[in-house]
Parts: sequence; structure tokens; C-alpha cells
Amino acid sequence: MDRNRMPGNDDAFAAARARMVANQLVTPGRDISDPAVLRAMGEVPREYFVPSDLQSAAYEDRPLPIGYGQTISQPYIVAKMTELLGLEPQHRVLEIGTGCGYQTAVLARVAAQVYSIEVVPPLARMAARTLAALPLEVDNVTLRQGDGYAGWPEEAPFDGIIVTCAPPQVPPLLVEQLAENGRLVVPVGVEGGPQKLLRLRRRGGEVDEEIVIPVVFVPMTGVAQTAGNSA
Repeated sequence: MDRNRMPGNDDAFAAARARMVANQLVTPGRDISDPAVLRAMGEVPREYFVPSDLQSAAYEDRPLPIGYGQTISQPYIVAKMTELLGLEPQHRVLEIGTGCGYQTAVLARVAAQVYSIEVVPPLARMAARTLAALPLEVDNVTLRQGDGYAGWPEEAPFDGIIVTCAPPQVPPLLVEQLAENGRLVVPVGVEGGPQKLLRLRRRGGEVDEEIVIPVVFVPMTGVAQTAGNSA
């Protein structure tokens, strides 16, 4: 897919991005309030991460297809999941499901270091190219192509872990890779069935879990499917 931005539309995209923040994120009922998250959402050019024929829809309040059966999440969901991590500037984050790299770029503008894993090889390559081409710094991102169900143990623990695809159950190895006070944000459920966005937090050796909102995500593939079938 050609992901080159539309020539001569920088001002139009910047205006659309500002409207997205105002109308989709801070509006009543959405109430995204973390200044760092709002700043990142206002900085990262979403039009870079969608196919060229969908760039005019880059800031609409909906997910968009990016190929290979995957989607770029609705802007509000990206902001919501990022805010739920409760990130500080010194934090290290693990992302499972790089996809097109948009969520990755937002995280990179909020946290100190982002590690991201993508299972689909062409998407992993595409995300790397797009992140390298951005007109803003995201050089604190480390990418890996592979199955993310087991996380990235050699770089653990993480202050935040975010999963951008839905496993049928919370991957236990991801919970183990949380630092003290670390948070895991993950959609859980089966494709075509009910899914819920969860936030888990490790405190004092215990892990508490809360249900945030109902969601719809593409399924986590690979090991997650086998683990779900055997559960």
C-alpha cells in the first residue's frame, strides 16, 4: 500500500487533527484529560498511517482498515487506552500489536521507551518505514516482528503494557512482566462475541482488574488462539 501523505494538505490535516482532539477526545462523555496524551494525539499525523485512498478519513471517529485483516483503531480508543496506562515521562512501555504504528507513535510521545511487537511481517516492515518517515521524533521505539503473546521477557519489567488486539483471555506472561504499580490495558473476548477492555494493575504482589468499556477489536492470532482453545 502507498502510505505517502497527500501533497500540499499539511494545514488541512493539522486542522482536522485539532478538531479531532476537540470533538472526539475532550468532549463530554469522552473526557480524555491527560495533558500528555492530548498533546501526543495533537502531534502525531494520523494521515501517515492509513492507506492513501483513506487519508481524507484519517481523523474520522472510527477505525479504518490497514490491510492484512487489521485496522487502525478509532482515535478515541487510542487516546483512552493510552490514558489508562497512567504513563509518566520516565516509563517503559510494551505494545503487543504494532499494526500500522499509530498507537506506537502516540506512546513514544508520552513515555521514555516503547517496545512493540507485530506478528504480521508486512505490517511490521510498513510500521518501521512509517515511523522513520514521521516529521517528529520517535527514536525511542524498538520494534520486533513476532508473536507477542509471551511479551518481551528480556526487556521486562514494564511500567505499562498495551495490547491492541483481543485475546480470548488475559495472557498470563504479560501480567508477569508488569513492574510494581505497572498497568496492563487489554481487550479480551472472542471475535464476533462480546469483548471488554480491561485494566490490570500490579500492586504489592497482587494484581487487581477492572472492566473499563465494551469494545470491538480484531482477534489476537498465533499462540493466543491455541491458548484460548485449550483454556
